[in-house]
Amino acid sequence: MGEMIHQVYLGLGSNQGDRAAQIARAIELIGERVGRVIRQSSVIETNPWGFTSGNKFLNCAILCETALLPFPLLRVTQQIERELGRHYKGGAYRDRSIDIDILLYDDVTIDTPDLQIPHPLMEQRDFVMIPLNEIKPR
Repeated sequence: MGEMIHQVYLGLGSNQGDRAAQIARAIELIGERVGRVIRQSSVIETNPWGFTSGNKFLNCAILCETALLPFPLLRVTQQIERELGRHYKGGAYRDRSIDIDILLYDDVTIDTPDLQIPHPLMEQRDFVMIPLNEIKPR
């Protein structure tokens, strides 16, 4: 028995600095630390959601294969965000260099203060659903 491989859909966004480069670097680090990136959506430009900013976001979604369980996966994605300059300052939505959200993980449902899968607000967010629908079989 090898380790179990899970399918995880991640949403990425950036609206500070060289947005395209930061998304590309995040995907590279995800490939190194989370697992093989199997599919990547197009990158779309969107307005900020939940706050006002003059900086538009670039957003995309990726599908990865990972051996990581959900909470270790969360720790790895948060570490990548920190390395790419994301600073956590409370719960408010704000400009950010990179944002990595766990959208779906196999058919798992998790509901804790730190992690909710499926991502609770994704259905309301075109910037998540447009890229996700591009790469996810229906």
